[in-house]
Amino acid sequence: MSLRQRNAYKAIALILAFSFAQVYVQSSFAEPGKTSASVPLPQALVAKLTTRGGAATVNNASASSGATILTGSTIETPDQVSATIDLGAAGTIELAPNSSVQLDFADDGSVRVKVLRGCVTMKKKGNGTGEIYTAEGASEKTNSNRKGMAFCYLDGKLNPLGAAAGGGGGGLSTAAKIAIFGGIGGATIGIILGTRGGNPSP
Repeated sequence: MSLRQRNAYKAIALILAFSFAQVYVQSSFAEPGKTSASVPLPQALVAKLTTRGGAATVNNASASSGATILTGSTIETPDQVSATIDLGAAGTIELAPNSSVQLDFADDGSVRVKVLRGCVTMKKKGNGTGEIYTAEGASEKTNSNRKGMAFCYLDGKLNPLGAAAGGGGGGLSTAAKIAIFGGIGGATIGIILGTRGGNPSP
């Protein structure tokens, strides 16, 4: 073998060695777990629906227990159907029958519930602030001393729903009872309370 051929083989060997080294370096960077350990990925907040008494509607589509709720969704419960929206580490939202809300939430744990009709209970957990509000500007928020609150939508205002809302005294107002038991049942209660005027005698 001539000197020229030996030099040519050496050059080819060096080129191949360099190519293999580049492939190894690139595969090392792509190896799972190499970079993720130093930069943890945030966990996306996922909401799950549980219904009692029948199906609810999410964005005008029928939805039952197990359905995933996306942020910005409108959830409605018909007569005699209640629902719970589980936000995992952020807490839960409970809807009474005949209720409608728009739910917005973020991965930082913040939760906003716009009440369009009926009654809603919020049990906030973890980071972020919880808010129940109306289109008319009424708003109530959670804080370090107030993790649970419940309100009914009445004439654009938020009417406290018993002790869970942090209000004083026990029991529900007449308006709140009618809002909870809406539909035929609520109308009946309203008629009874209106005709009796608070007098327990028939």
